[in-house]
Amino acid sequence: MRRWVRRSLWDVVPRDHRQGDAALRRRQLVTVGFVVLGAVVLGVSLRIEPGSVWFYPAAFALAGVWVIGAFASGPLHLGRIDAWRRRGQRERRFVRPVLPPILLGLGLAGIFVIGGLVVREIPWLDRQVRSVLDFADQGSLPILVVVTAVNGVAEELFFRGAVYAALPRHPVAWTSVAYVIATLATGNVMLAFAAILLGIVVGLERRASGGVLAPILTHCVWSLSMLLALPLLFG
Repeated sequence: MRRWVRRSLWDVVPRDHRQGDAALRRRQLVTVGFVVLGAVVLGVSLRIEPGSVWFYPAAFALAGVWVIGAFASGPLHLGRIDAWRRRGQRERRFVRPVLPPILLGLGLAGIFVIGGLVVREIPWLDRQVRSVLDFADQGSLPILVVVTAVNGVAEELFFRGAVYAALPRHPVAWTSVAYVIATLATGNVMLAFAAILLGIVVGLERRASGGVLAPILTHCVWSLSMLLALPLLFG
C-alpha cells in the first residue's frame, strides 16, 4: 500500500517538458487572464437559482473557459507513473496512470462522506452543503452527471495542466491556491474547503506523473461520487 501511494503521489517519473522563457511568459499571461474569467463565470453559475434553465449553459460555459484557456496556454501532457515490477525485474517501466487515480478518487470520496457525517450536525456548515445540493435536487441527474464530469476534466486541464506548467516554483501549492481562489467566487466555504483537499491530492499526482490524466481521473471519480452520495447523506 505504501509503495502504491508513493508511485501515485510522490515518486517523480523522468520527463523532459522544458519550455523557453518566451513560452513560459506567454503561458503565465494566458493563465492569469483565464483564472480571472473563470472565477467570474463560476460565481455567476452558482448564484443562479436552483432549477433555472440557465444553470446548465452556465456550467458548460465555465468548462469551455477552462478548456480554451488550457489549450491556448501551450502543450499539455497525459503523464506516466512507475509500473509495478515483478520480483527480480530491475528495468523501470512507465505506464499511463489509470487504476491508481481512480482508487484515490474513491478513497478521497470516502473521507468526505465521513466528514459529511460531522458537517451535517453543524447547522451553519450543513446549510452551506445544502445550498449546493439544491442544484442536484432540482436538476436532471443524467445531465448533472455529464456537467460534473465535463467540468472535472476541464478544471484539471486548466489548473493541473496550464496553471501548473506556468509556475516554475512550488506548483503544487500555487495551483491549489489558484483553485481555491477561483472556487471562493461561489461564496461557499465548504466548496472552498473541498478545493483545498482535492487540489493538494491532484497536484501531487500531477507532480509525480508529469501530466493531467491522473488528476482528471481522480477529480471526476471524486466529484461524481459526491454527486451521488451527498444527497443521500443530507437528504
